[in-house]
Amino acid sequence: MVKEGIPFVLATLIIAVFFAVLYYWVGGITPLIGFALFILLTAFMAYFFRDPQRNIPVEADIIVSAADGRVTRVEERENGKFVSVFLSPLDVHVNRAPIAGKIVKVEYIKGKKNPATSDKASLINERNSLTIEGEKMTVVCTQIAGIVARRIVCWSKTGDNLKLGEKFGLIKFSSRTDLLMPNEVEVLVKAGDRVIGGETIIARLN
Repeated sequence: MVKEGIPFVLATLIIAVFFAVLYYWVGGITPLIGFALFILLTAFMAYFFRDPQRNIPVEADIIVSAADGRVTRVEERENGKFVSVFLSPLDVHVNRAPIAGKIVKVEYIKGKKNPATSDKASLINERNSLTIEGEKMTVVCTQIAGIVARRIVCWSKTGDNLKLGEKFGLIKFSSRTDLLMPNEVEVLVKAGDRVIGGETIIARLN
């Protein structure tokens, strides 16, 4: 579990213990229900902030998914090829580097909390973009907060070097991750596909 999840787990667990003590002294169905609900919430928080090991591919000239989730958009734009992945509250929310390279720019924009699947989310929502410059290509990875997301977390900064699939941040609760890639890449996923952060190869440089 990532360290950012510890306060959420502890807070819900403490409330669960309070209801357990209340039930012990007073009894009744209400404290028992409260205890059960907050135990379930504690389990969900631990599950949500999980940080599983990943098998990072070793192939050359590939781009891996920056997040777990479902591909919602695959587009060819004037400035490159674009893939968007939506993360539900049940997905792992740790973000991983799509390519190996140096972070040459980090741009955080404090925006709104509209649904992450909205067409306008990449323009008006809270977001954080990392421009990663690799040996052969540059990729822009954008973390976008959704209607439930409360905070974007980025552990890396400008000048840092990232390995392929290395963890660089997370988004708390449902969110979205966008990748803008060079026109020269071949996109290997389509809308509706499920992808795994750091593992699923979503594009390959031709």
